Amino acid sequence: MATWMKVARTFSRKYASGPDAHVSSEQTQLLWKRLSFFVGFPAIGLAMVNCYLNHQAHHGDERPEFVAYEHMRIRTKKFPWGDGNHSLFHNPKTNALPEGYED
Repeated sequence: MATWMKVARTFSRKYASGPDAHVSSEQTQLLWKRLSFFVGFPAIGLAMVNCYLNHQAHHGDERPEFVAYEHMRIRTKKFPWGDGNHSLFHNPKTNALPEGYED
């Protein structure tokens, strides 16, 4: 029976409330701190640079020519604001009405 207890003790699981829980918690905290500083923040910075460069590259693009497709910009009833033809966040430079762009 003594041998069985040694084997059980060797393969026993270390629970969070055990004597090594504090050391494990500090190691985990250090790991996530390093991951945040060396992986997370640089990834956010690279995403910001990517967005900025894409915006600079496409900032001067002209809007596409208006083609009155039958399946687009269908108005079955008026919008409940304004003149009823403009969406809530309408941008006259990029969003066309059923008749075409506003100029």
